[in-house]
Amino acid sequence: MKKSETIKQAVILAGGYGTRLKPFTDTNPKPMYPCNGKPFLEYLIEQVREFGIKDLILLLGYLPEKISDYFGDGSKWKVRIRYYITPVEYETGLRIRSAGNMLEDTFLLLYCDNYCPINLKALERKYVETGADLVFTAYRNADGYTKSNLRLSDTGLVTVYDKKRSVPNLQGVDIGYAIVAKRVLDLLPEGNCNFEAAVYPKLVREKKLYAVWTEHRYYSVGSFERIRLTEQFFSGKKYIFLDRDGTLNVRPPKACYIEKPEDFIWLDGAKDAVKRLKDAGYWIILVTNQPGLSRGNLTEETLAAIHKKMQDDLKKIGACIDHIYYCPHNWEEGCACRKPKPGMFYQAQKEFSIDLTRCYMLGDDERDMTAGEAAGCKCMQISETFTLADAVRKILKDDKSDREDI
Repeated sequence: MKKSETIKQAVILAGGYGTRLKPFTDTNPKPMYPCNGKPFLEYLIEQVREFGIKDLILLLGYLPEKISDYFGDGSKWKVRIRYYITPVEYETGLRIRSAGNMLEDTFLLLYCDNYCPINLKALERKYVETGADLVFTAYRNADGYTKSNLRLSDTGLVTVYDKKRSVPNLQGVDIGYAIVAKRVLDLLPEGNCNFEAAVYPKLVREKKLYAVWTEHRYYSVGSFERIRLTEQFFSGKKYIFLDRDGTLNVRPPKACYIEKPEDFIWLDGAKDAVKRLKDAGYWIILVTNQPGLSRGNLTEETLAAIHKKMQDDLKKIGACIDHIYYCPHNWEEGCACRKPKPGMFYQAQKEFSIDLTRCYMLGDDERDMTAGEAAGCKCMQISETFTLADAVRKILKDDKSDREDI
């Protein structure tokens, strides 16, 4: 993850009752809900540290000592944590304004119950290029994961923000991770108020509110309905994406296809490389363009037979591909799934609750790299001089180094 060069401070709103998590929140603040052995808030603090931000302000209200006693001054996490405590009845607007003397001129504002592996660099670029007063991250919500509350122009300008979500034809939802100019606090009215409800409509009218889309699903402890997915997301399970032709098997000539099982010929060392990944605990996902289906060179049944041959070969050595995604469309069909577009990655992300920023993509084509990078993956390009076996050796060596550093 690239370090931020613009933002030096993060502010996390963590003061509400969290009534939807009762009975847990009868005795604990919502962001302390445990996910796989540690509080949800701890994941956010670690993420902020990975952004390169070391100064954190936690805005607390309900049972603040449960948070401050656990995190202390932040030194355990190699950050500095300071706390600003206000009455629990304060809404987000008054809570932020009350802490104004502690805030930098520009800061990153987060919700304590949402986590998304965002592209902070893209957020920073949008903030600088547009001269906006506030830029937030918006989930595109094409899958209807939640109710939308906004509408954007092609440039990312927020043209409609409806916190009540009642305006028709809304597309996308604000998930926080906002770069905020401190001057927007002047837009807050006197007294108790919600920050977004008070500030965002004013910024929309002034054309000073922008957003950056993410296709990556966000995870939350806002309700028990979301917690199962959140725990799966933070499970620590390792995923790797592989291209097929030219990565696992000999690539056919240009404009030709693997059209029958016997045409699938393994590249030297590829089968063993897959087994090494499986032995190291990786869940392997194949993402492959198969335009031969659209062009009439392949049938679904033939493709299934080719992949059965591939899996049978792997089974003989105690390995497998765990899941296969393929794009059946022709080049000019304009689909979202054909590489270099990242659609297959996001399909997998939602289906298996994957953090794509912690995944590898290995493929031999520039389109593989473009798609993987667009999805946020770490990418390695396979070639005659850097084979799949070479890439796997490097990944496993890096894994070992990371474990030794813990």
